Amino acid sequence: MARRRQSVTIKHVAADAGVSLQTVSRVINNEANVRPEMKQRVQASIDKLGYVPSIAAQRMSGSRSYLILALNDRERTIEDWRAREGRDWVDQMLLGGMLKCAEYGYRLIFELVDTRSEHVQRELNAAIAALQPDGVILTPPHGDNKLITDLLEERKIPFARIGSRANGDNISITMGDDQLAAMATRHLIDKGHKRIAYIAGAREYALSQWRKDGWLAAMREAGLETDNLCERGDFSYASGEEAARKLLGQPHRPTAIIAGNDQMAIATNDVAHELGLKVPGDLSLISFDNTPVVRFVQPQLTAIDQPVAETVATAVELLIKKQRGEELPPMPLVVEGGLVERQSVAKPRKG
Repeated sequence: MARRRQSVTIKHVAADAGVSLQTVSRVINNEANVRPEMKQRVQASIDKLGYVPSIAAQRMSGSRSYLILALNDRERTIEDWRAREGRDWVDQMLLGGMLKCAEYGYRLIFELVDTRSEHVQRELNAAIAALQPDGVILTPPHGDNKLITDLLEERKIPFARIGSRANGDNISITMGDDQLAAMATRHLIDKGHKRIAYIAGAREYALSQWRKDGWLAAMREAGLETDNLCERGDFSYASGEEAARKLLGQPHRPTAIIAGNDQMAIATNDVAHELGLKVPGDLSLISFDNTPVVRFVQPQLTAIDQPVAETVATAVELLIKKQRGEELPPMPLVVEGGLVERQSVAKPRKG
C-alpha cells in the first residue's frame, strides 16, 4: 500500500535510496557536491514516495535556515488593514517575496515591528532567535533605523534595505522615487501646466524627500516657480485634505497637483469637488503608489506605479545570492516604476 503523501519524511527517502539524511538534504538543496548518479537515485526515491521537502530537511545540509524575514511597520500596517481602503503594499510585498523565495526553495516570513519604539531591538532579537533567518528585508522606514541595522550587522545577518540609498556591505534598493516624481511633473508640464503643486509625505520616510526633490528638479529645469506650491502631509487622508485646502485656497491656485501617495491624492480629489472644481478640467491630479483604490474614484487617477512586488523579489534574490557568495551589482540598485495614465490629467484651461 502506498504511503500517504503527508506521512513521507526525509528518513523514508534516505532509507529507500540507501543513503544518509545529509545526502538527501544536499540533493534537495541542489548543492554542487553530489555525484550525478547519487542525485538521480535520491530524486527517483523522492518522486516514487511523493516526498515534499520541509525546511527542517533543507537545514540539515548546513548552517542555512532557508528563511527570509521581511519586516514592515506595525502601526501603519495595522492601521491600513483596519481601514480596509484597498492599500495593497503588504499584498504586493508578499506576492513578490513569496514567489521568488519559492523559486529558490526558501520561505518568506512576515513580521511587524515598531520602528519608533525603543524596544525595537528586543522585538527583533526575539524574531531572530525564533527563526534564525538567512536574510532580512527592511521596508521603509526600517532601513534608516540604526537600532535595527546596527543589530543586524552585529549579528552578521545580511539585510536588504528597500527605500534606502545607504551603501556599505549590505543591499539597498530604491524604486527611483525622485526620477518618478520628475516624470510625473514633466508629464504635467508637457500638457501645458505651469503652476504644479506637490503634497509631500511623512518626514520619517527618506523617499518623501526624494519625491519632493524630483518635483523640484523638474520644475526648476523648466524654469517654473515653486514658491507656495508645496505642502507636507503624513500619507494619511486627513493630512492630504488639509494640504489640498491650503493649496486650492490660494488666490492664484495651482492648475495641477502631484500627491505623495494615493490617500492624499484621493483627499485632494474630494476637496477639489467640494470647492466646485472639475477634475481634470480645473485641476489635474497625479498620485503616487497606484494602489487599487485609484481606479474606483471619479475620475480614475493617473498614478505613478510603484513596482513593490518586483522590488521585494529583487531583494530576496540578492539576499540569496549574497548567502551563496555570488557577486552582486553595484548599490544602491534602482527598480524603477512608471506612469499609468487614466482620467485625472488634461490640459489647463485657458485664461
